[in-house]
Amino acid sequence: MRADIERFGGTVEKFIGDAVMAVFGAPVAHEDDPERAVRAALAVRETALEDGGFQVRVAVNTGEALVALGAHPAEGEAMVAGDVVNTAARLQSAAPANGILVGEQTYRATDRAIEYRDHQSVQAKGKAAPVVAWEAVQARSRFGVDVARSYNTPLVGREQELELLVAALARSQDERAPQLVTLVGVPGIGKSRLLAELLGAIDRGDQLVTWRQGRSLPYGEGVSYWALGEMVKAQAGILETDAPDEAAAKLGDAVRRLLSDSTESTWIESHLKPLAGIGADETTGDRRGEAFAAWRRFFEALGEQRPLVLVFEDLHWADDGLLDFVDHLVDWLSDVPVLVVATARPELLSRRPAWGGGKANAAIVSLSPLSDDETARLVHALLEQSVLPAEVQSALLERAGGNPLYAEEFVRMFGERGRTDADLPESVQGIIAARLDGLPGEDKELLQDAAVVGKVFWSGALAEIGHRERSVVEDRLHALERRELVRRERRSSVAGESEYAFRHLLVRDVAYGAIPRATRAERHRRAAEWIEALGRPEDHADLLAHHY
Repeated sequence: MRADIERFGGTVEKFIGDAVMAVFGAPVAHEDDPERAVRAALAVRETALEDGGFQVRVAVNTGEALVALGAHPAEGEAMVAGDVVNTAARLQSAAPANGILVGEQTYRATDRAIEYRDHQSVQAKGKAAPVVAWEAVQARSRFGVDVARSYNTPLVGREQELELLVAALARSQDERAPQLVTLVGVPGIGKSRLLAELLGAIDRGDQLVTWRQGRSLPYGEGVSYWALGEMVKAQAGILETDAPDEAAAKLGDAVRRLLSDSTESTWIESHLKPLAGIGADETTGDRRGEAFAAWRRFFEALGEQRPLVLVFEDLHWADDGLLDFVDHLVDWLSDVPVLVVATARPELLSRRPAWGGGKANAAIVSLSPLSDDETARLVHALLEQSVLPAEVQSALLERAGGNPLYAEEFVRMFGERGRTDADLPESVQGIIAARLDGLPGEDKELLQDAAVVGKVFWSGALAEIGHRERSVVEDRLHALERRELVRRERRSSVAGESEYAFRHLLVRDVAYGAIPRATRAERHRRAAEWIEALGRPEDHADLLAHHY
């Protein structure tokens, strides 16, 4: 069971008799922690039934908890505490044999990825009202593969970017040369939607185009070249349920259909087997160059048949080896029409500032937030209403902040609860918290200090709150600006100070919420002292009252 839990990024906190308690999202949050937890529960059940022949009762609950970051679970020290833990225990007691019950927040965060059936509410000790619950049945897809999404709204605010992608494909065909387009943007900004629109444009065209797509995963074993493996398995028709011999046979047939030379096909097949999960990984040391050459020849052969589109999703999670291969592929492919499309968050450019640089056949497209008018059009389309009360529309636009995914989730929440002032949707909270937890420690702490100051803040205030050198603060803020978490304002309202603002108000809210309550008061006191030092206290009375 421990292996199943840890495979999905969880931590076994403790064993209590014959019960096991695991934690996801601490000490480091991931945007899909609820989904990971439910998938781990499904894996635990499968292991128990297949290997142990015993029955299990599992529950997954999501919510805020008090986390002891210095705890050592392996030594029996408790790591988390709170109502979310107690409720999970009550749900687990009420679960049927070999059943998995989840609470409301878990259900809302995972119902697109996990299939559920209704379950009666649970009468829980210490709860005034019954706890609503659902029973997990199975995953809608294996991890790393999107459930096919249908978009019921028109494309909004991304027409120019789509035209660029279509033009790049046409150029690769006209010039019979590879093109690399990297779509860069924060989570939810519209990268996947653009891919879907490009695929739709190809489907509506009159030319056959081969489309192969793979995604880099944020965790797991053997995921270094996962995206490539997805492409190879799709081309060969290999299923996850295929036995090794059957998978090897399919791979061999697929390679021989592309390459008539038996010596070359045997060489390429031997290097593709590790990608398909049917051979040992030999991509280290001197063997890496040979593997890259074999993989490139495989895709070159695909491109010789008809125009080829290769989509690498979530490259910000890719190992350096995969990034090196994509770079190698675009440099070395020749006389074949291949469009390589990569999607990534700004973190990729922090890791590889020169990504795509120096190549005449490469372009980086940065996706900006939608304008208020564009967001309003999207909200109206999602709600299927042409007119909304002014206060509702204003609240939804403010909370969405130009992010299409945020708009969708807030509209969904508004439709379910009829309110715009409810807590953050679990999906949005998870996305932002995961990005912040992925920052270097000093950057995350700096962002939390900025959150104490407010939506707008100044470098001098952060230097005062954290006892930092001004030059260090400016350098770290520039790094956060590259990650599109903050932006520097052209003019400052405080003389001699650089003024910054959070790019999205929700980033500020999540960063502030992650500050331990015990240290918030001290940070507010330091912020107030910096404001007082500016002089004219009567003009800053409201700000000082807030911090004091």
